[in-house]
Amino acid sequence: MHESILNLSDMLEAGVLFHPPDDGLRADAFIPTIGRQSHAANLVELPNGDLLCAWFAGSREGTSDINIALSRLPHGAARWTEPVWVSEDATRSEQNPVLFPAPDGTLWLLYTAQETRGCAWAEWQRRVADGEAEGPFTMQWTAIIRRRLSTDGGHTWGPVKTFMDEPGSFCRHPIVVLSNGDWLFPTYYSVEDRTAADTGDYSTVQISEDAGRTWTEFPVPNSGGRIQASVLELDLGRLIAFFRSRAADNIYVSHSADYGRTWAQPERTVLPNNNSSVQAVKLASGCIAIAFNHAGGGDDPDQVVWPRERYPVTVALSEDGGQTWPHMRHIDTGDNFAGAQNRSLNRRCSYPSIVQTRDGFIHVAYSYRGRQCIKYVRFTEDWVRDQVDWLYGG
Repeated sequence: MHESILNLSDMLEAGVLFHPPDDGLRADAFIPTIGRQSHAANLVELPNGDLLCAWFAGSREGTSDINIALSRLPHGAARWTEPVWVSEDATRSEQNPVLFPAPDGTLWLLYTAQETRGCAWAEWQRRVADGEAEGPFTMQWTAIIRRRLSTDGGHTWGPVKTFMDEPGSFCRHPIVVLSNGDWLFPTYYSVEDRTAADTGDYSTVQISEDAGRTWTEFPVPNSGGRIQASVLELDLGRLIAFFRSRAADNIYVSHSADYGRTWAQPERTVLPNNNSSVQAVKLASGCIAIAFNHAGGGDDPDQVVWPRERYPVTVALSEDGGQTWPHMRHIDTGDNFAGAQNRSLNRRCSYPSIVQTRDGFIHVAYSYRGRQCIKYVRFTEDWVRDQVDWLYGG
């Protein structure tokens, strides 16, 4: 039996699970905040059934007060805990956390840490306008990847260590344990020149054959502008990766038939992408579920595009290994302002993280309406298919 979920009157209480008034078949929650902005959520289920969510929080992305936050939904509970800080560098902007429960019971936290401009965003904009400075506020090309380990399910953490020290190293999705025992960590590099997708960011994977002690890097060919790979193993050694596109055209896909050592050039899928993060998961049914913004903004694969639209948050299902997506449902349609004149009023809902837990439920967490908080949603595969007649004896 699952926890008792509170109703609409309790929905504004931070962290409490509730049923939306128009849908009793899903559970939502607003995870408690710890900072003015909350972004880049990552979900994971622990062996004891607890669900963890990590994200970065602070005044604004790229500032030195951005650190990694962590909240927990204990197994069987109906409320997310108050978040705690799990990174602590007051000189760098710490972003894009990923959680990985290793087979030996150790919980890994990996995240990026980049240099900052040493001032607030508004001050940097003033300097640029006055000709005193130039360049973007965020300095992603200076990022490194750091690691902390926990042996008690994320309650306490060991020292901070550098995992990748190459400037521009970035991550978004967690380590995958493959059927041959290898660990695969999707990574990418963020370079300073972003004038075109083919001269901007590009993807790699890190593979360990010794349970994370040593790593070897393998490139994804011709992956300029295709980043934040979400990697799944379809069957023995045959992998699929879904990419965000800097061109804001479509989600891209690449395949590997040798446990990630070599990859095909990423190609467009039919699913749109708005230059924002996506994540996929292989379900117990064998289907692939992918969470993304069903929105685009460009068509030239070699041109970086930054559309404002980051809504709706959508989940789609594929029954044929990612070739087609016959089932699709919006999780969050945003503010629903319509028309070109009103488009700027819609706040962003983006960067979804998706997992399926051992009980069969699917869980999504994402940045909610202008990064006010991280919103959490729980549902079933049948909910996506809208096949729930069995609940009513149909």
